[in-house]
Amino acid sequence: MLVDAIRAEGFRLSKNRTTLFWSVLFVPLITVAIGAITQFVIKANAAALLADKDAPPGLREMMVTGGELDMAEAMVQAAGNLANPLVLAFVLIGAATLYAGDYRWETWRLISARNSRPNLLLGKLATVTGLALLAMLFMLVSAVIENLIRAAIFDRSVVFGATGEAFARFAGQFALSWLRILQFTMMGMLAATVTRSLLAALFVPMVLGVAQFFSPNMLMPMGILPDAWLAVLINPGAAVDAISAAIAGGERAAALSDGIVLKAWISVALWTLLPLAGALAWFRKQDLSKE
Repeated sequence: MLVDAIRAEGFRLSKNRTTLFWSVLFVPLITVAIGAITQFVIKANAAALLADKDAPPGLREMMVTGGELDMAEAMVQAAGNLANPLVLAFVLIGAATLYAGDYRWETWRLISARNSRPNLLLGKLATVTGLALLAMLFMLVSAVIENLIRAAIFDRSVVFGATGEAFARFAGQFALSWLRILQFTMMGMLAATVTRSLLAALFVPMVLGVAQFFSPNMLMPMGILPDAWLAVLINPGAAVDAISAAIAGGERAAALSDGIVLKAWISVALWTLLPLAGALAWFRKQDLSKE
């Protein structure tokens, strides 16, 4: 049964403390450390930075002493940044370990007799989903700590101006970040299934992600604009950014071109479902006696 597969994969992952550390704890710890150091450096150089006419408005706003820090709005912004490249890379470590581990240790032949192949692969996917959620929750905790440090350094009082609209934006950004992380790891699942290699499960999504990031620069000389169908379909990262802007509303949403949100949802859906379908189809017919 699928529940048995999920339970088994979850138990195995819980015993792999190294993978859990790198996938869940490392990025939040580094984020808090770098954020705290950055705030102290900005505070120490506030006079010189404020005197610089070319300083970005966001930096000037950050250096203002006193006032209030709205933790609710800070959490909305943090939720929209949960699928940043650092989180994607380190969650991918755990995902690749789950998807390719049984090939590496030649254990597929032992567990494939206990459950159906689709259930075994879907059990790994469900475990990666939980791993991504856990990593995101720790990132939110790190965002809270970082904002509390900022409030203490710049003498700001912390308020929580939560409204229904703010909660809706938080939920939308959180769910979108969760989907983005899962979509990014889908290519790792497909690569692990086809190649039986942990390195392929790690590097194929990374190489594709880098290529997709630079795709607008390659398509523009060909006359293909960033909001064209082809540009959006081959770049799920940009598609997620467009959906995030629509959720955020305001000036970001107003700057979106007509129809791009629909294109973005189709792009994300294709990059999520097609690798999953390909991995399931390949795994069903795979000869596991030749590991």
